Amino acid sequence: MSQPLLQITNVDKVFRRGSEDIHVLQNLNLEVPQGEFLALMGPSGSGKSTLLNLIGGLDRPSKGEVIIGGETIADLNDRQLAAWRARHIGFVFQLYNLLPALTAERNVEIPLLLTPLNKAERQRHVELALSIVGLGHRTRHYPRQLSGGEQQRVGIARAIAADPTILLCDEPTGDLDRKSGDEILTLLQALNKEQGKTIIMVTHDPHASHRASRTLYLNKGQLTTEMAA
Repeated sequence: MSQPLLQITNVDKVFRRGSEDIHVLQNLNLEVPQGEFLALMGPSGSGKSTLLNLIGGLDRPSKGEVIIGGETIADLNDRQLAAWRARHIGFVFQLYNLLPALTAERNVEIPLLLTPLNKAERQRHVELALSIVGLGHRTRHYPRQLSGGEQQRVGIARAIAADPTILLCDEPTGDLDRKSGDEILTLLQALNKEQGKTIIMVTHDPHASHRASRTLYLNKGQLTTEMAA
């Protein structure tokens, strides 16, 4: 049996608040195979975004291991971790996080600046990513000239431009109306099924989670297959 792409083993995450320890994640275990579309749900403050940050190498566990593609990311120093993220992780945020002074294509290019690609290679990656999300005709437009759904498509293009191992989506439809949100979910499903992208999506919306191939619920620091009563 092949190894899962992502393995989280006995992970704790503790934050210090004054003299108090806040246990956000406790002895958490998770395996995600290559090519899965996983939705993570749970109440606010349950640790969903914390878990996403651990998977993306933006934070380190207090205890336990996070292994992606056979690599234990806690073993990497900060510089190695930044290079690892640039190769393996694509982030999609709720509020797009586009730079208003840059065009769509220049926003998409930003994570590629951390890779060894030359300018011509970066441009090819940018054009392909924008084409995949259906915005090949909007490359020179600025964020203010794009709708919310189009801005999120630029955000997704930026996330996939370096062909990452895992796509991490934190409430990707949370700032969109239902129609635009459905279009983004359809795009994520296509990236999963047609491009083989492994996707982990945090969401509060059951409508969004139904688009995933599996849904897990985070409550009291633990993952379960059923929503807490």
